[in-house]
Amino acid sequence: MSLIAPESEIVLQAMEALEKEFGKIDFVSERVLFNFTDYYAHEMGENLFRHFISFSPLLLRDRLPDIKLVTNRLEEQFATLEGHRRINIDPGYLSHGQVILATTKAYAHRPYLGKGIYADLTLIFRNQSFHPLDWTYPDYRQATTIALFNQMRKEYLQMIREGKGDLC
Repeated sequence: MSLIAPESEIVLQAMEALEKEFGKIDFVSERVLFNFTDYYAHEMGENLFRHFISFSPLLLRDRLPDIKLVTNRLEEQFATLEGHRRINIDPGYLSHGQVILATTKAYAHRPYLGKGIYADLTLIFRNQSFHPLDWTYPDYRQATTIALFNQMRKEYLQMIREGKGDLC
């Protein structure tokens, strides 16, 4: 998951709630400045940052629509009294061949998964690394983000080899 917020306290609260829903968080990335778009500025303000997180045990990818509905609900719970989000929580999954994000926004490259949720194919793995596509968000195109997902892929495949989850 990707967590975008203006303050650390809301991220910690969200991670606690996410662990109750999905199990132990086994990885939290470094705090990274999120300055690729001002899309969230009207709701959450300026100076946003992001953390990527992952969970153990592995979650089955067919749960993605339900997971997105839970994260949408959590965003609403953490919102201000005026209804402005204080955190953006974007779930997705990484597999041996791709990074998929869940979204409620339909586009030609986003297949419908059900329950109002679409799959956004964001990165594909070929030639020893993940690669962006024409529609990949700018922040997911960054070398540091791709390196992070390459490392997460190695750890994911190791978990599969050790029998700590099903190949999804």
